[in-house]
Amino acid sequence: MPQILIIDDNAAVATALDVLFSLHDIDTRHASAPEQGLAMLAEQEFDLVLQDMNFTADTTSGEEGQALFRAIRDAHPDLPVILLTAWTHLDSAVELVKAGAADYLAKPWDDGRLLTTVNNLLELAETRRELARRRARELRQQQALHERYDLRGVVFADPASERVISLACQVARSDLPVLITGPNGAGKEKIAEIIQANSANRKGPFVALNCGAIPAELIEAELFGAEAGAYTGANKAREGKFEAADGGTLFL
Repeated sequence: MPQILIIDDNAAVATALDVLFSLHDIDTRHASAPEQGLAMLAEQEFDLVLQDMNFTADTTSGEEGQALFRAIRDAHPDLPVILLTAWTHLDSAVELVKAGAADYLAKPWDDGRLLTTVNNLLELAETRRELARRRARELRQQQALHERYDLRGVVFADPASERVISLACQVARSDLPVLITGPNGAGKEKIAEIIQANSANRKGPFVALNCGAIPAELIEAELFGAEAGAYTGANKAREGKFEAADGGTLFL
């Protein structure tokens, strides 16, 4: 159940809000002063804060509320805060919204608007938490890959790359030819290096050949070698890439 902290020195306001939210399966707790509210925030997690802008008797400037809001924002940067006040000041509203306030509502508030705002913020907060959990999970998986395998210094951050690299590390256990496909610049050679580095042939040579850059009449000599004089310009015997990669990996 979502939990909201109400910081307001008016007990009637806290009671009214408690009744309103309880009808919509939202739990509330009440602090009657800024110091008490900050202490409660330090002790437990809340999904949202509803705070008054004035606490001292005969005070209408909103300065106390501004100070409280900034203290909450400093300690809890991602916590949604809705400001409530009987004294609406446009300049203060704009300033605090720019500083991160979620909304600014005047007393007496409209129940429908308040509930809509609160529910939207609670959904947004849950989405942010889920994204944070997913990101933490992805970072753990990436860290596990780095600790378990030789990734040849590759740097990646997205889940798609993590899946490809994880698959490459699994494929490296087999003793089979591997086909790697992808557009230019996708990192096919780096994936081949990762497979080599985590295979039984990790200590062997890694030989790469860009076949598209070799004229058709010379590709056979590049791959299989040639004796001196086998073709124009061949002044000495030439080792082929298959021979050079023996015991390791040939990446074509």
